[in-house]
This record gives sequence, structure tokens and C-alpha cells, in this order.
Amino acid sequence: MRAVGYQTSLPIENPASLQDIDLPKPTPSGRDLLVEIKAVSVNPVDTKVRLRAAPEAGQWKVLGWDAAGVVVGTGADVTEFAVGDEVFYAGAIDRSGTNAEFHLVDERIVGRKPRTLNWAEAAALPLTAITAWEMLFDRLNIRQPTPGVTPSILIIGGAGGVGSVAIQLARVLGDLTVIATASRPETQEWVKSLGAHYVVDHSKPLAAQVAALPISAPTFVFSTTQTEQHLSEIVELLAPQGHFGLIDDPATLDAVPFKRKSLSLHWELMFTRSLFGTADMGAQGKLLNEVSRLVDEGRLRTTLGKNLGPITAAALREAHALIESGRAKGKIVLEGFPA
Repeated sequence: MRAVGYQTSLPIENPASLQDIDLPKPTPSGRDLLVEIKAVSVNPVDTKVRLRAAPEAGQWKVLGWDAAGVVVGTGADVTEFAVGDEVFYAGAIDRSGTNAEFHLVDERIVGRKPRTLNWAEAAALPLTAITAWEMLFDRLNIRQPTPGVTPSILIIGGAGGVGSVAIQLARVLGDLTVIATASRPETQEWVKSLGAHYVVDHSKPLAAQVAALPISAPTFVFSTTQTEQHLSEIVELLAPQGHFGLIDDPATLDAVPFKRKSLSLHWELMFTRSLFGTADMGAQGKLLNEVSRLVDEGRLRTTLGKNLGPITAAALREAHALIESGRAKGKIVLEGFPA
């Protein structure tokens, strides 16, 4: 089968950083589905793993987690899906990725593709939807606001993939005011179109901008990027007994300043459930089905920002470069393999 992979961690400008390759077609067993990949999207985790994790000598590492496709085979223990089902999912970080014609994935972390979306639109959603959902409802628990404070959330990096979904979920499923950060006119318009009540500029100090809004201090802050740069501002702007969550990887994180306000700290990694085989691993498949329902009801929309065409090494190198530039809006998607 055709795939895209690498053998050495290299800068994306190097043609060997991602290469077109041929690999054996996998065979499903246990609770695995064999999915024919129709579209994939690229996330910051793809670029991080490419730079940090090299395969064993002589082997190929295939990246990619987001995918939409068709089930073409099932393991003996599969109960929820059948051949021909259209699915979307975000995969597992400790398994071979979705940048291949065929892919194995545990059925428990798979959802049914929204009927109203095409392959590319559907592939844009899973990883970011799981991340945003788990942070908002499992970690921050935005449905239980701080007493005496008007419920509101600041989403740092609102125009990125996760931020774009988090804004929508907070509006659709949470009764609170949404503030999003964006620094360019096009990204500011993007987050407004997704439902943000207010927009502030993350290239400037955040606390003063948030304090100037006609609302009380936010109960929640969800930081998707550049947490280290904004941490002191986050502590300043959060309401006492507020809640802070992040998904990026600051070099250091000093939580001592959180004590004075009794702030809680939450980290989210959407791969945790599949990585450790947690008892509630199937929650990801269920939430993806809920996301699919919300999309088909017209309450949630795809966050596809750019479609780079067929799944090739050259197109994936372009996608990685866009991610690494920090200027991506929404999700970058690739669709189908060259004829």
C-alpha cells in the first residue's frame, strides 16, 4: 500500500523528512478496524513527533492521526462496526499513523462520520474535537461555574484547530461567555464567525484587554498555544477559584502563583485514554458520535481551513511547514491518494 513516512528526524525543508513509500497492507485482529483512508488532517502533534521520534534503523515511521474513511475489514472481536461503515477518528499515538492507504484503529475510539460532511470536512474534526471536548467537559468541567462569578472562558489560540472547535462547543453545550484570542484581521473574523462573543489580541498583554471587557473576570482559561508566554497574564486575569487548562508543552510551568487565587490546573492529552487502555477508553468513540450528531443538526461546523489536495509526501511537507509557521487558520487537510 502507498504511504508517507520517514526514517530520520529532519527539518521539514529536507525532502527526506517525509517520503512517499510502499508498505505491506495491515490485517485487522481483536477489536481493530481496517480503514481505507479517504482524507487526513495535520496537527501540531505530527510536527512534534516528526522532530522527536525516529523509528528503529531501517524501519519507516508513518505519522498522521486524524482520518476519515471506510471500514474494509474487522477483527474477530469487533461489535460496533461493519464493513462499509463510514467513520472518522483520531487514532492512537503509539501505533502507525493514518498517512497510508489503509490503517488499523481500535473501534472504541472511532465515531461514525457525519452524513452532511464530505471526507475532507470530516477529517478536519476528530483530534481537535476530542481535545476540546475532554478539556471543556472532563478537565475544566465548564458546566459547573464558580459561585458568584458570571460564567466565561478565555480560549487562547482561538483560530487554531483546537480553539476553533472549543469556541463552538462552549457556545453550543455551555452557557457561558466566550472570549477568544486572535492577532490578525482574518483570524479575528474567523473566531467571530465561530461564535466568540469577544476577541482579544494575544500579541499584546491579555489581562488589561480582558479587564476592559464589559464582563466579570473569566472563570476558565483554555490555553492551546504559547502558554509559557502568557502564564503570568493568565494568573492575573482569572477569577479567584478559577480553572486553567492547557495542551501545549511549555519548557517550564511554575504553578506557585496559582496558590493565592486557589486556581486549579488541568493538562489534557487526547491520547491518554488509548495509550493506557483506560476503562473509559470508549468515551472517545461516544463523544465523536455526539460531535457527528451536532454537525448533522447544523449546530457544529467543520473547521477545515485549507485543502492541499492528494496525500503525498510533498503535500504533507507543505502542511507541516504551515503548522510550524504558527500561522495556520483552522485545519489543514489532504484528501485521497494520487490516481
